[in-house]
Parts: sequence; C-alpha cells; structure tokens
Amino acid sequence: MRHVTLHNYGVGKSLGFSAVVFAAMALTSAHAGDLDADRSKLLALENLWNMAQVQHDSKALEELVSARFVYTDDDGTVMNKAQFLTDNKDPEYNATLVTNDNVQVITYSNVAIVIGKYHTKGSYKGKPFDHWGRFTDTWLYENHSWQCIATHTNSITSK
Repeated sequence: MRHVTLHNYGVGKSLGFSAVVFAAMALTSAHAGDLDADRSKLLALENLWNMAQVQHDSKALEELVSARFVYTDDDGTVMNKAQFLTDNKDPEYNATLVTNDNVQVITYSNVAIVIGKYHTKGSYKGKPFDHWGRFTDTWLYENHSWQCIATHTNSITSK
C-alpha cells in the first residue's frame, strides 16, 4: 500500500519489523506540542505504515491505527480496524514498491491531517499492478502516542 487495500490490488511475513514500529511508537510518546517534532514523528509513522504493508505486518499496523479506525478506499468500500488488518494479510498481494510523495502535515493541538500522493507497484493474484493515488490520514494524539483514526484514498491517473 500506500493506502491500497487488498480487495482492490491486493497486502506475511514479519522479520522483526513490529519491534521497529514499537520503538517508533515509543519515540512518539513524548508529545511536547512542538510542531516540527510532531511533523517529523508523523512522517516517520507514515513511512513505517508503508513498510508494514509491504511486509504484511498486521501486528505493526495494529499499533499505528486506533481501535475505532475507519478506512475509506478509492472504490467507496469502508472498513473498520479488524477488516483493514485482515485485508493486509492477503498472501496473494506482493508489493515491491510503496512510496509517498508531496506529503503535507497539518497539525492542531492533538490532531494532525497528513495528505499526499502514493505509488504502489507489485502483483496481485499473479497480475502486475502499478497504482497511483492520493491519501488523507487523520491522526490523533491520545494516551501519549499518535494513532491514525481515519484514512481516505482515491485513485489518480497521472503521476
């Protein structure tokens, strides 16, 4: 992914990646209201999200999204946290590239909106895909950590 769910294009194996996410979450637990620090933390979490999807690491993603997480896909499908994590485990999805570009972070006191463009490339059920889209993630700082509470994606045709 960047925010592409498996029912569209398809998302393992976890090679200790969960430990990296847990460490990153620990680093983000100290919220001082420093906008530059918050932006850096959120960009790091977005990158960890991408890595977790490439590696089908639903355990890592579970730490990044809130209990009441809502995901709206580019085809209008809406998923809750459990559905999103299940979707991430599809072994027929093989991403070889997941990147974000033109990412902007808009912060408020304990909420942040992250917008950007994503590019995913790989195969799903043996068929190659090369997908571009835009995403909007809403993050909430609560209980000493940032968690994504909502994601919306849409497809774009131009790169």
